[in-house]
Amino acid sequence: MYRAVTGSIEVSVVPRYLSGQSDPDENRFVWSYTITIVNNGEEAVQLRSRFWRITDESGMTQEVRGAGVVGEQPVIQPGGRYEYTSGCPLTTSSGVMVGSYQMVSASGTLFSVDIPAFSLDSPHAQRSVN
Repeated sequence: MYRAVTGSIEVSVVPRYLSGQSDPDENRFVWSYTITIVNNGEEAVQLRSRFWRITDESGMTQEVRGAGVVGEQPVIQPGGRYEYTSGCPLTTSSGVMVGSYQMVSASGTLFSVDIPAFSLDSPHAQRSVN
């Protein structure tokens, strides 16, 4: 599990390689990742948008921006949590994702929350010892 804390918001990520949806012979590698967002603060927050930087093992970087997550802009109450699962396909056998959420508090304050960098590893990834 990967974890980051920004102010009173905790974000944890659990990635999983999906061998059933992947086809290494066709350079198709697919992962799911489950994200849990916990509001340890004293006021509700709403997740408005997301930003991702996805880098594959060859160094190719793609940036993704969009409203909410999985079609939702959830409001997370104090002490509450929100969990969702999404996915990422790559043409290489490994990669890294990192990003941020743009949120707004119940009092109207806009702020950014870090999503921890996490690795996308498949059993097909080349490993080297340095």
